[in-house]
Amino acid sequence: MITGIHHVSMKCASMEEYEQVKAFYCDVLGLTMKREWAAGCMLDTGAGYVEVMNSGKTAEDAGIVAHFALATDDIDGTIEKVRALGCTVRIEPKDVVLAGDPARIAFFYGPLGEDIELFCEKQA
Repeated sequence: MITGIHHVSMKCASMEEYEQVKAFYCDVLGLTMKREWAAGCMLDTGAGYVEVMNSGKTAEDAGIVAHFALATDDIDGTIEKVRALGCTVRIEPKDVVLAGDPARIAFFYGPLGEDIELFCEKQA
């Protein structure tokens, strides 16, 4: 079952842009840092997160919004449902650790080709 939007992911073309985006969302808009790791960070909106990636790719690669993530407690079951409908699974369900916080994730393409991540926060 989907419980909400976990995060929307944006990508920056450079480390300079990454620092500017972090400063804008934290210093100007008042978001707080949830976690930061080598490839990016998650900023807390109070009702989900904005993920900012410092991939160094340009906006033309896939647009500024890289993907959006839906929060769920059943990643494996949800992936099987979308697979049965013919959606392409881009990344199979797997456990990850982001800045010391465990999570389970998977990615698939929706009916319009949108890149959707499923995200489940796990207890350490």
